[in-house]
Amino acid sequence: QVQLVESGGGLVQPGGSLRLSCAASGFIFRLYAIHWYRQAPGKQRESVATITSAGTTIYADSVKGRFTMSRDNPKNTAYLQVNSLTPEDTAVYFCNVRYYETDYWGQGTQVTVSS
Repeated sequence: QVQLVESGGGLVQPGGSLRLSCAASGFIFRLYAIHWYRQAPGKQRESVATITSAGTTIYADSVKGRFTMSRDNPKNTAYLQVNSLTPEDTAVYFCNVRYYETDYWGQGTQVTVSS
C-alpha cells in the first residue's frame, strides 16, 4: 500500500532553516510527481511545492526563492529545504502523491517558527 512518512520538522527561529523529508513506499516513486502542502492553524491546506517525475519544480509565490524541493529516486525520498523562515511559515507540512486518481497523504511534520 502507498505510504508517505514526513520528518524533519521542528522549532526554529525566524531566519532559520530546516530540511523536510518525505519517505515513500508502495509505488514506483520515480514515475510520480510529489507535492508538499502545508496547513496553518485555522487555515486551509495550501500547495507549497511540486516536483515532477522529470525533476521539474514548481513553487507557490509565497515560498519562491526560499524553499527548494528535490528528490532522490533510489532512496524513494523527496525533500523540501526551507530557508529564511518567518512566523508565517508555521504550519504542519504534508507530502502528497496522486496514485491512480487517489490522493495519499503522510501524517505531516510540524514546523514552528518563533523567537
